[in-house]
Amino acid sequence: PPLPRMPAHPSLAYRVLVSGVRFVLRIFFREIAVEGREHIPTDRGGLLVAWHPNGLIDPALILAHFPGRLVFGARDGLFRWPVIGWIMKQVGTVPIYRASDQKTMSEDERDRANKQSLAALAGEIAQGSFSALFPEGQSHDQPYLSELKSGAARLYYQARASAEATPVIIPVGLHYDRKDVFRSDVLIVFHDPMTLPADLDIEPNPQEDDTAARARTHRLTDEIERTLGQVVHSTEDWQLHALMHRARTLLRAEAAERADEDLAPESITERQLGFAQIWHGYQVRHASHPEEIASLRHDLTRYHRLLRALGLEDADLDRDPHLSRPLSVTLLVLRAFLIYVLLPPVLLLGYVINGPVHLLIRWLAKRYSGAIKDTATVKILTGFVLYPLTWTLWGLGAALVHAQLHTAFPTLPDTPFLTGLVVVMLGFLSGVLVLNYAQLAAATGRALRVRLTRQKRKDQIADLCAKRSALHDRFLALREGLALPDEVTDLSPSAGT
Repeated sequence: PPLPRMPAHPSLAYRVLVSGVRFVLRIFFREIAVEGREHIPTDRGGLLVAWHPNGLIDPALILAHFPGRLVFGARDGLFRWPVIGWIMKQVGTVPIYRASDQKTMSEDERDRANKQSLAALAGEIAQGSFSALFPEGQSHDQPYLSELKSGAARLYYQARASAEATPVIIPVGLHYDRKDVFRSDVLIVFHDPMTLPADLDIEPNPQEDDTAARARTHRLTDEIERTLGQVVHSTEDWQLHALMHRARTLLRAEAAERADEDLAPESITERQLGFAQIWHGYQVRHASHPEEIASLRHDLTRYHRLLRALGLEDADLDRDPHLSRPLSVTLLVLRAFLIYVLLPPVLLLGYVINGPVHLLIRWLAKRYSGAIKDTATVKILTGFVLYPLTWTLWGLGAALVHAQLHTAFPTLPDTPFLTGLVVVMLGFLSGVLVLNYAQLAAATGRALRVRLTRQKRKDQIADLCAKRSALHDRFLALREGLALPDEVTDLSPSAGT
């Protein structure tokens, strides 16, 4: 059947669902930073293109933080998911039919369905709306792009053929700190609209030969792939990706030590800017100084492995190792006693109510996540259902045994409903406290381990400090004359060279 046209402005259902998605994401992620909203024009429509490293979390983040209404295209198989399928229909998502999802449709039927879907999306863009696509076609766990499909380029030219104002193509960077970990960070970057080469920045000609039109579509797909590679700082493998981050943290830690300053906490925006600068410089110098880069990479890899073997980070090399000082020992012992002895009994209610469902969600994520890219999706979907359900069941149970509870705890309300409501709220609040306690306990344990390691491994620590200093100077020497990006929204013009 014909696909319905979306209303010109977000409907109440759309706004409510987007607010709900934003609320859930804010619970899962500790920090969600958004940059570049000013790059989105208000006088025309366009197409957002992004890579796809984190399953349904990727479109959810863009949907929740785009300043306006979005029309998504998604593979048809997702519409059969419980809850998710209904939500996608409510926000006007258009189905895209893939061969792997369609066992009963013939190739001609699937082709007609896809043409209808693209026509619906193109019509929205031509009318001034924005659509979001993931041209890779599927999510993945690699630090580089999968081969892009041509759908985004075809959609752009189809929309441009009937639009009064030329649509734009805006690349979107999605940068996750640890995409599968609860309370991690994510950065969303809306970059400047793509500037197309002259041979691609043309109006479609209905009389054009099909071969020429397909060739132009493939060239635009290549241009989108090149630009997205710049936006996401696509690296060839995870080892090189880790080394770029190691270089970033090394330079920050050594600079702070030489300036005799405390190393300030880094936001995810600052982390990604530092990574972009390192990656930009690495690519340029890899072309101009291949031998120096090969030697530097070898020594950086050795330094990186030594740090990981000790369980340390660059900044840990500069922390006070003197556990023999009475005050230092006393404060450390008191902190550990408070965290590991006094607080756990206080949080017993939180463990009893939330502990089993937490373990269940972890098991479900491990059992039903085919890859890391699906872990956050499974955790969010199951947690969003199971936690409120658990609190509600505890509240109902409390209401049923209200008389006994009120006798044991006279401060509880004297009606079953209010008692149940109080228990529901206690379940939520105790869960928040347990979560914060878990983060505090992990930080305390790490602080203790770092200081013990520094005390026991003084010679190795001194050697690593010397290596860090030497690597820092070699990086600065290679940096001379480079123009590095100043903002996280900057695209590196030399990426891929």
